[in-house]
Order: sequence, then structure tokens, then C-alpha cells
Amino acid sequence: MVATPAAAQDAETRADTTATQPANVPVQTQNPDCPDQNQDGVCDPASTLSNADTSAQSGETVVVTGSRIRRDEFSTTEPLTVITAEEITQSGFNSATDALQSAAVTQGASQINNAYGGFVTDGGTGANTLGLRGLGPARTLILLNGRRLAPGGTRGSVLSADLNVLPTAIIERVEVLKAGASSIYGSDAIAGVVNIITDRKLTGLSIDAQVNVPELGDGVDKRIAATFGIQAPRLSVIGSVEYRKRAAIARNQSKFLRCPIGGFLDGEGSEFGSGDFIDPATGEPKCFTLDNGGVTINTLGIPTRDGIGRTSGLPGRFNRFVPAPGQTTGPFPGFLGVGTFDRDTFDPRQEFEPLITGTEIMTGYLATTYDFGYLGNSELYGEVLATRRKSSSPLYRQLALDYLTGSPLLPANIRNGILANPTETSSGRTVAARAFIGYGLTDSRQKVDYVRASGGIRGDFFFNDWRYDLYFGKSWNDGQYEIESFLTDRIANSTNVVQNADGSFSCASQASNRNCVAAPALSAAVIGGQLPQDFRDYITDNTIGNTSFRETTASFGVDGPLFSLPGGEVQLALGAEYRKQSINDQPDQNSIDGNLFGLTAGTPTVGKDSVREIFGELYVPIVRDKPFLYRLNVNGSVRYTDYKSYGGDTTYKIAGEWEPVRGLGFRGSYGTSYRAPALAEQFLGATSGFLGSDSDPCSALADPSEQSPTEQRIAANCAAIGLPADFEQRSGITVFRVGGAQAGLEAETSKNWSIGVVGRPPIPASIGQLSLALDYFNIKVENGVSDLSGDTILNRCYSAENFDPTAGFCRFVQRDSNNALTVTSSFVNLSESIVKGYEFNGRFSTKAIGPGTFIFNANVTKYTEQSSRLFPEEFLSDSNGIVTSPDWVGNFDASYSTRKLTFRYGLDWIGGDRENTYKFFAFDNLTGITDPELVQLYKDNYYLETKDYFLHNASVQFDVSDRYEFTLGVRNLFDKAPPRISAIGFSTIGNAPLYSGYDLVGRTFFANVNFKL
Repeated sequence: MVATPAAAQDAETRADTTATQPANVPVQTQNPDCPDQNQDGVCDPASTLSNADTSAQSGETVVVTGSRIRRDEFSTTEPLTVITAEEITQSGFNSATDALQSAAVTQGASQINNAYGGFVTDGGTGANTLGLRGLGPARTLILLNGRRLAPGGTRGSVLSADLNVLPTAIIERVEVLKAGASSIYGSDAIAGVVNIITDRKLTGLSIDAQVNVPELGDGVDKRIAATFGIQAPRLSVIGSVEYRKRAAIARNQSKFLRCPIGGFLDGEGSEFGSGDFIDPATGEPKCFTLDNGGVTINTLGIPTRDGIGRTSGLPGRFNRFVPAPGQTTGPFPGFLGVGTFDRDTFDPRQEFEPLITGTEIMTGYLATTYDFGYLGNSELYGEVLATRRKSSSPLYRQLALDYLTGSPLLPANIRNGILANPTETSSGRTVAARAFIGYGLTDSRQKVDYVRASGGIRGDFFFNDWRYDLYFGKSWNDGQYEIESFLTDRIANSTNVVQNADGSFSCASQASNRNCVAAPALSAAVIGGQLPQDFRDYITDNTIGNTSFRETTASFGVDGPLFSLPGGEVQLALGAEYRKQSINDQPDQNSIDGNLFGLTAGTPTVGKDSVREIFGELYVPIVRDKPFLYRLNVNGSVRYTDYKSYGGDTTYKIAGEWEPVRGLGFRGSYGTSYRAPALAEQFLGATSGFLGSDSDPCSALADPSEQSPTEQRIAANCAAIGLPADFEQRSGITVFRVGGAQAGLEAETSKNWSIGVVGRPPIPASIGQLSLALDYFNIKVENGVSDLSGDTILNRCYSAENFDPTAGFCRFVQRDSNNALTVTSSFVNLSESIVKGYEFNGRFSTKAIGPGTFIFNANVTKYTEQSSRLFPEEFLSDSNGIVTSPDWVGNFDASYSTRKLTFRYGLDWIGGDRENTYKFFAFDNLTGITDPELVQLYKDNYYLETKDYFLHNASVQFDVSDRYEFTLGVRNLFDKAPPRISAIGFSTIGNAPLYSGYDLVGRTFFANVNFKL
């Protein structure tokens, strides 16, 4: 899908709220052959928006997204793309969410979608967000009919709007401004603005139904909706109700993700996986290794002892064993020793985890206007949006069950051992053995209710042609999240047992805890996952958390003409706005108490903030229709923002457009922004996570003679705090993520500028029309708000050249007397985040081919930099070109339409740069590796090349009559698989990068029917 890069938002002088075209009809001019028809009836081929089949009709005024000025012609100084409802349908998207997260809008920026079910994400599982230019959803403003959409979701990190709340059926079009607009809309419009516009001219009742069926046979996505409209002389009522259900897709359903391997190479240019561990059972690289989707199961961990190797069959020393009932001889009968690669790491049940989470959404929307007639020929208006989302994402769990030293649950030959790394489940007592058990799937569910109610009055102001608009809105988000969790205290109670006279076992705490169920005695069956049901029921509980988010908005604005210049009337818009937000997330008490075993836990997130703003915008049409000054306009805006939490600041923007001659124009803009941290960034309650013991940079260091310069520096820093050279971390690492308000988190600022050229070459009308535009963009965020990963903190701490265990990154690290690590990651202000690049838009249309109209659209973005640095003293790391931040993104579509039929073919292209990929990975990799030796090591051993990736889709749409319209098509026509990479440095599913730009599902068929009753 390639959107038309131009649109008028309002052809009825209703700022930011109304639209003009019938449902499912692309926005166009009176004369579709004329892209910019002026009041004098002359077809103007030089619209400064390159593809302006969306100009205002003669005599009407428009309000364009990114401005509050009403104008009598369509014109804008920055790139604006438009996605019509018809394009959404023809592209096969079954929801506004899917369309907005497509490459046509995101231009390669990674998005949180339904593939993130097993990850901790902002907004919680099931939330879908949108961020432009790779700057994240907190810096992209989402509007519904020109009014901001409040954040939604579950858990304490509710940061941005959840696209699931949008009413797909009644959308007329989506306008996307990929430029900063903070001085127009407020602080979060840094990377851009997305404005979803509903159809305000509906009449009668229409039914719309669609089904998307993946070829793999699972994950059917169904939606049915009804839209209705009543248009009376003074009253307008429009609305929609819709129901969508998308079935989950399990990972084992996708042929793309089967048998992930390490992907190691045995030399540059060698085959993917040639350097992997070879599974003796198959003679092929082993699937689901610990670094690629596997987890240790069916395994016993005990103090190091003699045993027979499972793979070698030879005697050796091992601390991991697998049951082998047939092994009756040797130093440890009944068990065979295993190492890192030949242990069991795959349970078929884990692949029943969702690849795409299931969801069920019910949406209702109602909007009305009434011509009141008083208070300046006023109009009353109101809007209500209500959504309920239910989603689920079962999670596979491993149970690491610790048996205490001396426990009667253990065989006598291992009962008195002492492991070097007892865990919290031992309640402070030493552990003799640990069973790594494949437990199976546990439940995880979410339910979110979202309501936005708004309304106001608007009409003529005191002066001629001036208008006023008084608005009030309130949003409610109430979410509940449930997860079946292991409870630490119950596991500890169950393993602290006494043996009864009859040989059975009872919990030592049975007198005070009558419900306690003793753990089963250690056996091959127990290690293999055969656990008694009463024990399973006892150690798990359904933990429930609740999230409440509220937003209240009140605003007042006026706009109108001041005086006339040779280019037209100077227009002014003034306004004031007040917003108040509050969040109250209350996790389950077990989470608050830190009683969740092996699972992220959190404490309450409670906070509120408010902001008062005043703003103004001035549009100055300096001159037009003069030699070398066919059109010269300037637009400026300013906003003063005063947060209760962070004080105030002023942002501004200046933009201009100059057309020296018809058919050729230049445009440019420069603006600033000021964003106070969101509530979650300020007040997030301590949320725990875990890292493996091997994430300790001081653990298991290489022999000094084999260390690289970076490793030598790490070794020296570890020695400086008293760690021996042969130190090996035996405990897991606890990571806490907390809000930054108490740590001095500051507001962030940014600068955004662009410059471009647009043109419409004067080719003969008999051939067609050609529109072209090329824009350069440059965004720089300073003091950007972000949180650091635990790995980043640890590696930057211990690899620092000027090491100080109490400063820099090390101030976030605590190492106790037993050398157990705790890392506290709060939201901090990044020094810089920079995005630069070029965006090209092209459109060609002609009626010279047969009886219909042929249209070709192209949109290509070339990023030249996507970089950031954490602190001023750190290096600037450029991720441009890696598999999750492509430097080339293109969208192309071609359509041929007759009166009854439309054929459409679309192509999405994602490309990267191999050298940039390796440079980023080896240079930064969250560790600061810089020496050429390690750069070459990574290049020789990890497969990270970013190849060109193409997705094709095709559809045919036909009108049976004026009442019936059918659309049939295929997405991912050629069943393109996502690229295969090594897991090192990236989150993966199978061997595919976890990245929204790649299709993890495969070929999907879709059918849509729309009919009017």
C-alpha cells in the first residue's frame, strides 16, 4: 500500500473534526484529471505536495493535518501522506491497526504488535502501538478526528495510544505527517502526527465483513461491522459497531520458524550453521540450543562429580546429568553427564506458545452534530468511542525445582551435596540438587476497556469570518491482566519436608499451612516433567493486576483572517489547552511482595501530572502569480507549555513554500519540541526481570594470553574490585526497572528540520500526469528519555576505560558479599538520538490505457543515520542498516480501474547494508567492542547480513451493483520467509528477527464484502 502524499482534512471549515467524502472512496478533486483546481477553474499542476489528487473543492476551506489554519486551497509545507479506506481494503488489512503498522506508514520503524506476546512491552501484552522515524510511540502523536488519543493498555508502563481502540469500519482516511509538530499539537508530536478521520457524511446502513485466512491453516482473522448515518437539515448522527476475532497462531504452525539453529559459521562465506554443534541423533546442526530458543529441561544439576558422557560415552567430570535408566554401570548409575550443547533443550510443548497472540475486540463509535443556531450560528458536537479488548498469550515455563541438602526427597547418593548457587526457593537453606523440569504452558490473559467521550461547541466568533471552538474530552482506560504464576513461598514450603512413618512426605510447615503439598521425590519421571496434579495446583496461582489510566482535556481556540496581502489573506489561530493524566497500576500482591518465581514482578505505579498550554499559528501568503513568485507562503507557530512536574518551555516552528514557476516548488521547515516524561517514565514501580549468570562480564574470563584488548580491560576492572581471575558467577542476575522521577529525570528537547523539492513535469495530458517530491529530514532529540537494559549497564560498567565502581554506569550495579548482582535500570536522559534521511514520493496516472485509469505510486525512504549515545562521554552508535533498522524502505503499488473493476498490485521493500550491520554489531553490541580483532571475529562467526526483502500483494475489487462491493486478494503472494540470522545481539523467533517489518505468518488470503441495506 502506498498512500497518496496529500490531503485536505476538512472541507467544511470544521477544524480537525470533519471529512467530506463518501465511505470507501479516495479523496479527490471535482475533476479527477486536475490535481489542483483553483477557484478560477484553471488546472494547476504545481501543488507543493507532489501528489495532490486531494485538493479542496472550489469555494471550500480546508484544515490540513499539521496546521490549525483554515484555507481556501490545499497547500502544505511538509510531506503528508494519505491512506484511504479503499486502499486499506484493497491492501488486505483487516484493521486500522494493521494498516497503520505497515511499512507504508512506518517506513521501516519497528513496531510493537501481536508477535510480542512473550515479551514485556509498554502497554502490556496485546497492545499495538505506532512510532514514526524509529523514535518510538511516545514521540508520535495519534489523533482521532484531530483530537489526541489517550494512552491505553495494561501494567505500569502505559505510555502511548493502543491502536486496537480505533473504529476500522467508519474510517474514511488516515493522514500521516512525518515531521515534528509540537508547537501545533503539543509535546509528543516529535517524530510526526497520525490523524485518523472518520466519515462524517454517512447515510443509511452499511455492512462490512472481512476474513483473512493464512495458508498455514491457523490464525483466521474475522471482522464484521455495521455503519449507519442520519443526515437531517440540522442534525447529523453517524456511528459504527464492529466485532473482530483473530485466532492465535502457534509457533509450531509456521514453517519459517522450525528448527532454529545457532547460525555460527566456520569461516567467512561458509554456510549458515556450519560452525554449529552437530546433533549426534540427526547429524545436522542442533535445533533449539540455549542461545536460540531452547531452555534446559529433563536435566539434573548437582555438584560436579564423575560420570559417563552422554555424547562421548567416556568418563568425565560433570555438573549436569540426564536420566538414563538403562545406564546401570559407571560412577553415577542411572544418569549420563551432559554439557552445554548435548543436554535436552527442546520441549515440543514450548512451540504451542503463540507466534501471533489471539485477540477479540468489540468497538462502538457514535458522533453527532446539531446546528444550535445561537451563540454565533453555533454547532454542538459530540463523540463517543468505546472498546473492549480480550487477548491471551500462553507462556511456556521451565520449573527449576531445588531440593534441600539432607532432604528425604533425594536418593541417598546425592542427598548431602551442596550446590554453589542456591536460589531464593531454598529459604536460606543449602541446596543439594536442582531439577530442570519442562513444566508446560501457563495461562496469561488481558482484558482492556477503553472509553473516550468528548464534545463541544463551535461557531462564528465576534469578527468577520472568525470561528471559535470550545472542546472538552475525557478518556478512561481500565485493564486487567492475569497470569498463572509459580509462587516462591509455596515452592519453598513444598521442598522443606519431613518423612512420615508410612514412608510418605509432608511439608514441615503443615501445621501452619494446611494446604501445603509436598514436592514429589526426585525421580527420572519427575525430572522429565511428570508432576502430580495436586502439586502443580499448589505451587501456582492466578495472579491478577489492574491498571487505571485517565486523561482529561479542555481546549479553546479561535481562528480567522487578519488582513490581505498580494498572496491572499493572512490567517491567525490562537488557543489554549489543559490536559491532566493519572495512572494507577496495582499488580497482584504476590508481585508486590516479590513472590513470583522466575517471572517479572512489579510494584504499584501511581502518579499524575497536568499541563497548561497556549499556542498561536500565523499563515502569511506573501505573494502569488508573479514572475518567479508563482506562490510564496510562510507559516509560523509557537506554543508555551507548562507542566506541573517539569515547569515550562517554549517551542516554535517556521515553515515556508516557494514555487518560482508552476510545476516546480521548494519547501522547508524548522521546529523545536519540549516533552516532559510520560507518567510511566516518571513513576513506574520497580519491575523485576532476570539475566543469566553468564551476563556477568567478570565471569569465566578467557585465559590472559587469549584476551582481546577489551577483555583485558574488563579483567583489570574486575580485579580492581577484588575478584579472582578464575571467578565464575553462579547466581542469576536480578534487574529492576524503575521510574526516573526520583533519579532526577528531566524533560527532553528536540529539533526537527526538513527541506524538499516538488514538481509536476509538464508532460502532455494525453499521456498522463506525473508528480514527484524529494525531501530531506533531520531529527535530533536531546536529553531523550529512555531506559537502559541490564546487559548494557553491566557491559558498559566493566568495560569502561576510566573504571569507577561507584560512578558512570557502575552506579546502577550492586554486587553483594556473595558476588550476586543486582542492576537497577531507571529511566534516564540520553545524550542524543539522531535520525536523518531522504524521502521520495512519486505518482503517475493516465487514462491512455484502455477504458480505465492506471495509477502507479512509489514511496522510498533512505535513512542515512539512525544513531544514539547514552551519555555525553560515550561514542555515537549508528544502527542504520541493521536487520531491525533498515536504511532502505520502499512501497510501490499499481492499480487499474474501470467503472466496475479495480486491479491492484503492491510491493513492499526493505533493504539494509551488510557492512553497516557488522559495524554496528561489532562496534557497539551493547559492550563497546572496538578492536579490529573482535570485529573480524564477529564477521567470521555470526550471520547477520541484511539482504533485500520483498513482500508482494495483489487484489481485485468489483462492484456488483451500487449496493454491493467485493474485494478478493492475497498478501505475501510468494510466501516470502523472513531473513535468517544468528540470535546474538537480537531478539529472535526461530532464526527470524523479531521485527514488525517481516512477515512471520506467510501467504494469506483475504475477502471483503461491503453492502448497503
